[in-house]
Amino acid sequence: MAKKQFKAESKRLLGLMIDSIYTHKEIFLRELISNASDAIDKLCYQSLTEGNVGLDRSDFFIRVAVDENGRTITVSDNGIGMTSEELDENLGVIARSGSLGFKEAMDKEKAADSEIDVIGQFGVGFYSAFMIAEKVTVTTKKYGTDQAYVWESTGADGYSITAGEKESFGTEIVLTVKPDSEEEKYSDFLQEWRLRELIKKYSDYVRYPIKMGEDTVNSMVPIWQRSKSEASEEDCIKFYKEKFYAMEDPLKVIRVNVEGSVSYRALLFVPASAPYNYYSRDYEAGLQLYASGVLIMDKCKDLLPECFRFVQGVVDSPDLSLNISRELLQHDRQLKIIAANLEKKVKNELKKLMTEDAEHYAEFYKAFGLQLKYGLLNNYGEKRELLEDLLMFYSSKEEKAIALSDYVAAMPEEQKYIYYACGDTVARLSKLPQAEPIREKGWSILYLTDEVDEFVMNMLGSYQEKELKNVISSDLGLGEEGDKEKLEEQEKANEAMLTFIKEKLEGAVSSVKLSATLKSAPACLGTQGEITLEMEKYFASIPGSGEKIKAERVLELNPGHPVFESLIRAYTGDPEKAAKYAKLLYYEALLYAGVTIPDPAEFANLISDLMV
Repeated sequence: MAKKQFKAESKRLLGLMIDSIYTHKEIFLRELISNASDAIDKLCYQSLTEGNVGLDRSDFFIRVAVDENGRTITVSDNGIGMTSEELDENLGVIARSGSLGFKEAMDKEKAADSEIDVIGQFGVGFYSAFMIAEKVTVTTKKYGTDQAYVWESTGADGYSITAGEKESFGTEIVLTVKPDSEEEKYSDFLQEWRLRELIKKYSDYVRYPIKMGEDTVNSMVPIWQRSKSEASEEDCIKFYKEKFYAMEDPLKVIRVNVEGSVSYRALLFVPASAPYNYYSRDYEAGLQLYASGVLIMDKCKDLLPECFRFVQGVVDSPDLSLNISRELLQHDRQLKIIAANLEKKVKNELKKLMTEDAEHYAEFYKAFGLQLKYGLLNNYGEKRELLEDLLMFYSSKEEKAIALSDYVAAMPEEQKYIYYACGDTVARLSKLPQAEPIREKGWSILYLTDEVDEFVMNMLGSYQEKELKNVISSDLGLGEEGDKEKLEEQEKANEAMLTFIKEKLEGAVSSVKLSATLKSAPACLGTQGEITLEMEKYFASIPGSGEKIKAERVLELNPGHPVFESLIRAYTGDPEKAAKYAKLLYYEALLYAGVTIPDPAEFANLISDLMV
């Protein structure tokens, strides 16, 4: 038969596919094996609808062979095969999907056997063979016919279809591998170990045996497709360690099996610890995505939100819409539905771990709590509802990390707010002067020691209708109205001295005022405006942040402390000493706040001078 030409659009598409669509040449084998699996699926379906085809399901197989000297790779199957017309129809027009047409027809007939599934689009993935082959020869014989046919092509110049010889039905595809070039070493694909590796990587869970020699290379039934009676928790943990090269058991195994408008299975794992590069740009997050057992993407980031990027595992669905290469996934409704369901499932499983196994949740939170906080801050708190119940903070009363729900449940009736304090360490926060009124009441304070904690609290604002309040706030909501009036009178009486102190501190503070909350400490450092001291520290820690963001500092003095009386006497009788007192109190307030003293030598000299 004379050589036929591809249609003009097909010729252009062939070049596009070889050069652009497939980014990894190695996937040619995945495509050919998937097509072989499709062909067997079709014959299985025919056996169900038209009677016995003379083969049991266990008789079907796919064979891969390599001839290094002859530079050929052969992929064969004992599936349904093709007639001359089907060869011309399916392989003469690129992107014409024989399998897709079969699937549509089968859907219309509503086949009873749910195991019959088509994962390929023959006539599309098939052409990935030309990425590594200079010639492709297809010998095929349709089941139930006597004549075999041979399709042959060297690429965009066209193809021929001739009558041929083949003993049994099915299809055999022979790739004549291109010679090596400076850019590509095609001979790598002529190594048997390399082909075995590709089968394990991409086609391990194709439902029919893939044979090389006498060996069956693929495992066929993935663990996530098995029931709990067939695959125990221990089996899943073993799979996790082998698949993801983990040394530790996962903290949580999550199994998902959903049937409906979008059907899928997932096997997810919450690791016990974060990888060494987890919080770096080098870390690649994402779940492995399969379509009917064929690996589509090794790291699909769209299946889980960024806040759950620590989750590892696999998702497998027969319902995903793929474009002309299985490499490129269409971001369609099915994927979004799966992602939304997985998000809820992970949240529920973590919440369950928190309530039923506090010890393991604490272990999880130590490893990934920071990720949840960053997740809350991303996209202006878009994931607040998802994450707020999973957050934990150290409680001064419980002396351990607790959930916000536990804090609220333990609040006495007269307590209006959830109180928190931000700083470097729990030890320092436990001595924070501004927190004394809360501690005196026996109420719990959340001690926040991560740099992002204050931003998290500002993003939340409230929890279960309880406002979150920083203990450095000017109004702690303790209902001491009489004290406020007295304080205003004292500030007015000492206005000149407070102005004097501000001037002597030479711009270090925005204002000096009296405190209504201080008990035992003579002074503390507060702020006014949106930026707090902890935020100032955070921004200062960012390399290359340019002009540093500064908080407007406020020196607060305790009018009930004996030092305040000494300050008044010095101001009226010895202004020089009063100026030294002012600086000393400012430095003391810096120490309470955990802020570095700008001039330690001056601080030491002030102490010595005042002692003399």
